[in-house]
Amino acid sequence: MSLITIPYSARRWQHETDRQLLRFNVLVVHRRSGKTVKSINWLIREALQCPAHYAKTAVCAYVCPQFAQAKRIAWPYLQHYAGAIPDTKFNASELCAILPTGMRIYLLGAENPNPIRGLSLWACVSDECAQQPRSAWTQVLRPALSDMAPHGGGKATFIGTPMGRANLFAELAHPKEPLPGWFNTDLKWFDTNVIDPDEIEALKREMPDEDFKQEYENSFDASIKGAYLGKAMAQAESDGRITSVPYEPSLPVTVAYDLGVHDSFVAVFVQTVGGEVRVIDHLEVNNMGLPEIVRLLNQKPYVYDRHLFPHDIKVRELGTGKSRVETLQSLGIRAEVVRSIPLMDGISAARGLIQRCWFDREKAFTLVEALKLYRSEYNEVKQVLSNAPLHDWTSHHADSFRMLAVGLGRTLGTASQPIDYGVQRRATA
Repeated sequence: MSLITIPYSARRWQHETDRQLLRFNVLVVHRRSGKTVKSINWLIREALQCPAHYAKTAVCAYVCPQFAQAKRIAWPYLQHYAGAIPDTKFNASELCAILPTGMRIYLLGAENPNPIRGLSLWACVSDECAQQPRSAWTQVLRPALSDMAPHGGGKATFIGTPMGRANLFAELAHPKEPLPGWFNTDLKWFDTNVIDPDEIEALKREMPDEDFKQEYENSFDASIKGAYLGKAMAQAESDGRITSVPYEPSLPVTVAYDLGVHDSFVAVFVQTVGGEVRVIDHLEVNNMGLPEIVRLLNQKPYVYDRHLFPHDIKVRELGTGKSRVETLQSLGIRAEVVRSIPLMDGISAARGLIQRCWFDREKAFTLVEALKLYRSEYNEVKQVLSNAPLHDWTSHHADSFRMLAVGLGRTLGTASQPIDYGVQRRATA
């Protein structure tokens, strides 16, 4: 291939980091440092280095928390830098650059990384990994990298700024022990010298201290902006209530569900002892029908007592004319439809329920992560928190827990802490 010039001039920290990169790279670098530009160019370079034989079949991917975010932030950079390569083509509807070698670079949202499922992945970037579901990496990206590793590919770079410790990015940034083939770096504002010192002083004056530490000094312990349940979950962690919580065969199991968009399905399994709630298990599946989901439920060793569902399962499907309540009933599930209440009341009920909960650290790990990160949407332009939650991977998990809080409310309510949200019971035939 002839020499290709791309209009990218690396900053000092970018150049020094490039010399140390390995197969897997975790770059914890402060806000406005140029992480996205660097990573787009790394991905283009890796794509161009793919042998011609594999470039026709393998792909590269740049993954953001949401597809809209990839389009807004990374797409202009990909067009600009890849566009400098002669004969590169772009597919705007798929956010895809097609290099002259045949290699395709896709921009994806972690809420739906399935377009590359089953494909060979030559290289990928996970941007703002802390805001992505763990399954995007473990179930889609990591397996797709495997078969290209013997041929010089199968590489991945994780970039972002911290968002607490309850996520994959925090674990990768602080592994329990060094992993072979992994490079880690942590660069704060004073390490890169990218931002003018006067601007840093202005940021310190104008930003809350915890925000500045998170965004510019890479603090993983700063509180998460707009987190609804963060303090309650932090208290649960401090109290030692996120631990091993074994299933007690003598007690029945209550399950609370959320039926999300894109066929996402989340279930939380609990046992109650007096006013204590033991979260013993958690299930998340995608693109499964109710018969398959019920089979998964029946494969677990639990004796079920109650199944708590959101009110929208009463809506009839156009294809069958049946509601999901009726379908579940035919499959042997006695559904209880939780009363619809204002969202913030439900979040308040969830906050109260956490005070009574013990969480199994292993089986409920994803749920615990989601509850810590579930937060209000933040308007970067107006610098204010929205009245509505941010709809990302945490939403379905938090919504299933909210169903649990509302559904259990009347049972667990006390004179000092009444919760009077009931359910509408549906009996089986």
